[in-house]
Amino acid sequence: MKVLVIGSGGREHALVWKLKQSPSVTQVFCAPGNAGTSLECTNVEIQATDIPRLIKFAQKEKIDLTVVGPEVPLVLGIADEFQKAGLRVFGPSKVAAELEGSKKFAKEMMRKANVPTADFRVFTNSAEAMSYIEEREAGDRFVIKADGLAAGKGVTVCSNNEEAREAIKRMLLQREFGEAGLRIVVEDRLEGEEASLLAFVDGNTIVPLEAAQDHKAAFDGDLGPNTGGMGAYSPTPIITDEIVDTVVEKILIPIVHEMNKEGRPFRGCLYAGLMLTSQGPKVLEFNVRLGDPETQAVLMRLKSDLALTMFAVADGKLDQIEPLDWDPRPSLCVVMASGGYPGDYEKGHPIRGLEEAALVPETKVFHAGTRQIGDQIVNDGGRVLGVTAIGDTISEAKLRAYQAVKCIRWDGAWCRKDISDKANRY
Repeated sequence: MKVLVIGSGGREHALVWKLKQSPSVTQVFCAPGNAGTSLECTNVEIQATDIPRLIKFAQKEKIDLTVVGPEVPLVLGIADEFQKAGLRVFGPSKVAAELEGSKKFAKEMMRKANVPTADFRVFTNSAEAMSYIEEREAGDRFVIKADGLAAGKGVTVCSNNEEAREAIKRMLLQREFGEAGLRIVVEDRLEGEEASLLAFVDGNTIVPLEAAQDHKAAFDGDLGPNTGGMGAYSPTPIITDEIVDTVVEKILIPIVHEMNKEGRPFRGCLYAGLMLTSQGPKVLEFNVRLGDPETQAVLMRLKSDLALTMFAVADGKLDQIEPLDWDPRPSLCVVMASGGYPGDYEKGHPIRGLEEAALVPETKVFHAGTRQIGDQIVNDGGRVLGVTAIGDTISEAKLRAYQAVKCIRWDGAWCRKDISDKANRY
């Protein structure tokens, strides 16, 4: 079959790499792709949000399966448009993608489905939001979220009222996130360990993937501002088989059932961002696509045919495939970022050492924010590379990943040095 992957990040490079391994796949395209995907498949110069051109390309090339990576085209309704054009697509409809497109909608759906999550209030008026913070008990702590999509940066975890007030000002008064922050969700801050569980869902059948733990904060020790994710590892010892069963029973089944009741059947990848609290797992957020960088770590361990699995999801036949087969060895992804990320950063610096990094055993360098200019690959985004390795132990995977990181240089390059260290606590 011919496959089209839509997107240009590290997740999409990992998808291209894994889909290419399927014996059933004859050709892979990526639109628009990056410098890394161009080494694995045919890049197509069409932006992920240019839905009419993507449909024309898929029809012309007789694409059998389109896999949508990022959230923005999903929220815009790309899956609906592809289906109307008679094209098979992996990804939820526009009305189902609202689970990620609106924090307010997601929280209200969780409330209806009785899914465990933090208490919340929704505000469009800054004075009312400030008043709510002041009226709460001393010592209460909050998380302030922009309602719409903000590239993984629209969440502020606050340690005190001053930080909460500042976050409200930035979103509602200073319009830091534009339209995405015109409405905010103020949540009670949950305490515990954060982890992610992704699942393939075809509207009825739910197949969980192996669990992963993302590292959202910019700096070592989980300090600094939130990012799109600075690294991940899989599996994570804090998510036991019993916790997976609990998440499926109390979170995934109820939300999928509620979406069906609301006339918004979910097909694609449902990502549950979890906080493992003393009262059990609670949902921080839902995403409606494979996570980034969790995908890089998780797909490194997947032995099953990803193309046939995604094909079955798109056709509503997930119950007809064999159980997913996983490499038992742990994997780890370290994100290398541009200087200044998640704030302003410079682009266009030549990246050196990719060839040497590729020689490290059991290691794959996935490209995210890269571009080819002549014979040079340069940084072209905030998160630039996802250096991913697998090993017999998490320590071995970490050693390999950071050996490869040490080979790679460009002006301003940096990364967290403690990816997976949390695993040692358990």
